[in-house]
Amino acid sequence: MMHTTVGWHVELEFQEDETHTKAAALVRLPDGSEVRAHGHASRHRTDANQPRVGEEIAGARALNELAMRLLTKAHDEIDSASGRTSHPIHV
Repeated sequence: MMHTTVGWHVELEFQEDETHTKAAALVRLPDGSEVRAHGHASRHRTDANQPRVGEEIAGARALNELAMRLLTKAHDEIDSASGRTSHPIHV
């Protein structure tokens, strides 16, 4: 039975103006590698100015991209360790 505890900390940073929100996501993995991703959101001129909503959308998009990059990294590591092409990882 495995009793190893591993924790990952994901950082999200935002840059905003009146109509755009950009998010940058970063996770540092226990092997010392880092995976980064970005997301964005744009407010339509007729929408109310709600910075929190822009952060949620841009953050979700950055986290989605981060998840896809982690899946790709894992897939590449499987291929490298096995010496063959593995089945695609689907979400």
